[in-house]
Amino acid sequence: MSRHPQRQNTTASIGILAALFVTCMLGCAPYQFGNAALFPQNIRTVHVPIIRNSTFREDLGIRLTEALNKEIELRTPYKVTADPLADTVLRCEVIDETKRVLTENDADYVRALDAAVQVRASWSDRQGRLLMKNSIVPTDDLTILFSQDERFVPEAGQSIDTATQKAIEDLANRIVSQMEARW
Repeated sequence: MSRHPQRQNTTASIGILAALFVTCMLGCAPYQFGNAALFPQNIRTVHVPIIRNSTFREDLGIRLTEALNKEIELRTPYKVTADPLADTVLRCEVIDETKRVLTENDADYVRALDAAVQVRASWSDRQGRLLMKNSIVPTDDLTILFSQDERFVPEAGQSIDTATQKAIEDLANRIVSQMEARW
């Protein structure tokens, strides 16, 4: 029988804990914490050219470009760059902007309206491979269509501009969400 059984148990426990620690560290080495783990790791930079606008509201492309740049910098590990030779390019086009009446009062005054913005988006790498694909409805189209509606009530002090800005911010959020890596 050993003279120090408690010392042997402590040494064995420390050895087991050390082995578990090393195994865990080696097994978890590629794991990343935070939102960076949601996005493809081989990309560092994204170029977002000024977004083309096919509507009569001239500022929509610029406003969406600013919202996308802000959203990419805020939510992804990527750096937005002006260099067209970045790792990837996110191209978008505002293709439609509409306003429609939802409700009127008895005197035919507008009570609530809906502002809608539609955008076509495509994200590709330097070789032209698409990185953002429509996984719900696969098509041969190289772009994904995004549409966002926002309700506004003029009587409450809301305007078409505030509703459109909210739609643009929501579109930027949805487009950046599509940049996440697929499981």
